[in-house]
Amino acid sequence: MTSAAEQTTNGATSRARTVLELDGVTMRFGGVVALRDARLQVREGEIFALIGPNGAGKTTVFNIVTGVFHPTEGSVRFEGTQISGMKRFRITKSGIARTFQNIRLFHNMTAVENVMVGADAHHRTGAIGAALGLSRHRREEREGREKARELLDFVGISARGGEAAKNLPYGDQRRLEIARALATEPRLLLLDEPAAGMNPAEKQSLQLLIRKIRDSGRTVLLIEHDMGLVMDISDRIAVLDFGELIAEGLPREVQRNPKVIEAYLGAPSAS
Repeated sequence: MTSAAEQTTNGATSRARTVLELDGVTMRFGGVVALRDARLQVREGEIFALIGPNGAGKTTVFNIVTGVFHPTEGSVRFEGTQISGMKRFRITKSGIARTFQNIRLFHNMTAVENVMVGADAHHRTGAIGAALGLSRHRREEREGREKARELLDFVGISARGGEAAKNLPYGDQRRLEIARALATEPRLLLLDEPAAGMNPAEKQSLQLLIRKIRDSGRTVLLIEHDMGLVMDISDRIAVLDFGELIAEGLPREVQRNPKVIEAYLGAPSAS
């Protein structure tokens, strides 16, 4: 199947502005180099996949972009502003959100309440406002609940809003985590192994949702091990191996790259 980038006419994708840029990013943990001189540019409105074997450095990239780690060397820029070294909550406010490989929901809270937690990232009143019952807090809570229901509808689980997160089917828990991330109003959404543990029908539905997110005006940076999903949905792909970038390009280009075949996709069998 032809990817979105391959369907783009007149090179429109290549002319899109750069949203996220990693410039010579290196990450060391003691004597271990998890990422070495990484240089990436993610363009506005694309689905960009980051693939590679376990331990290749993919999650390290996500953790650097979201402020969990500060790079040992190099810089990260989002929409032209350097964010490397910035506090995590400020990175979220700037317009970046993520999901996690291991689902991190508040299991005893309802689906609506989980999404409202994401919406809180842009609220101006905090615990004191809530305790005092300020009108602004009440308004923000009401608006947050409405927004949460809209996002649950967007990801396709509006009927589950009143259920505890722990009682949702696995695939719906994945969708709920995406809805919570979207509640922070990101322009760049990082998805970490969103298809992990899903059956084929759920994966197909997930593809439609990721495209819907992109079509809503957001840029998507994706880590995923399911190569069928990656090749089908991605506009461009970058491949990491032992912390180094070994390939980048359109899905068909990456598929044919000998280094990628050797490192990740597996050498072709002899005929």
